[in-house]
Amino acid sequence: MAGPARPTLARVAERAGVSVSTASLAFSGAGPISPETRDRVLRAADELGYTGPNPLGRQLRSGRSGIVGVVIGDQLKRSFRDPVAVQVLDGLVSTLGAHGLGVLLIPGIPGHDPASRVVDPLIETAAMDVGVLVWGVGRQDPTLDAFQRRGVPVVIGEGRLVPGAPAVTLDDRVGTAQVVQHLVDLGHERVAEISLPLDSSGAQGPVDAARLAQVDRTPTANRLAGVRDAVDPVVTWETEASLVEHGKTAALALLSAPDRPTAIVAHSDLLAGGAVLAAHELGLDVPGDVSVAGFDGLDLPWLAPTVLTTVRQPLAEKGERLGEAVIGLLAGEAPEEVRLPVELSVGTTTGPPARQSRTTA
Repeated sequence: MAGPARPTLARVAERAGVSVSTASLAFSGAGPISPETRDRVLRAADELGYTGPNPLGRQLRSGRSGIVGVVIGDQLKRSFRDPVAVQVLDGLVSTLGAHGLGVLLIPGIPGHDPASRVVDPLIETAAMDVGVLVWGVGRQDPTLDAFQRRGVPVVIGEGRLVPGAPAVTLDDRVGTAQVVQHLVDLGHERVAEISLPLDSSGAQGPVDAARLAQVDRTPTANRLAGVRDAVDPVVTWETEASLVEHGKTAALALLSAPDRPTAIVAHSDLLAGGAVLAAHELGLDVPGDVSVAGFDGLDLPWLAPTVLTTVRQPLAEKGERLGEAVIGLLAGEAPEEVRLPVELSVGTTTGPPARQSRTTA
């Protein structure tokens, strides 16, 4: 025996005593319709158990999918271990969800030659209204090229500016210079650097000038430049990803050298947290034997009572601003760049070099 027929918009319109087009306007929220009429339509819909127009039909009529593609540029399992990515995505998804937009997360393809121009198949084929490149674009970016080839508008996060695309950027070069200058003011001359990945190749280890010239990620490029605005690092160690274990591996190598640095500045707090763990494993006091500073402003309770010296960035706000840029783009607003400030936060992991500590003791 067949069940009751699904209520239709036509039945709602008949019950409310209005035309079908007026009932449709009551659900879309657009067009000239009085609050009283809208309430009458919605009340009739509730009585009939009608939940709204068919989403697929609405998409076909509007020419939009209601989906925003979010390119995170890394493996999902690594991104969800990084509180920076999680907080940015939370702000972004919450903002889009409040406007009825869904999200398609698109990971990166790990360990490939950046010159190969490989992109995730979803970028080429999936239905989406806007693409968000959360961590920016490279000099010759195949993902951006694919979006532009399809005519999908984009929003850029922390990347080089793209004509016609809104962008949410960060004062990370300035912030990095501030935290390194803090180390210099304490008397440090031998400062080592643990960097974010320079590109998508998965390379790791000490880098030379030729490798530095290949940097193709804007956050990394900005922080490399910020370090050099304040000091010439004695060594730069590139990591595969912004995770604790990569920071620990880098710091174990740096601090085991015969002429170890007196301070380490890391491009992220997770890398810096790994450096603190490495120092402790080697029997070194932080900051008595080595100072460590990071970037992001994360809460790292597993380091307690140690409090990391860092540069705080507004992570949730960054995601929210990316979401607002998507909404503005869909509404036809002129694209603009939003630049977010950062703030130096001095914790317990930085102090004078050991020789000065002994002198003043």
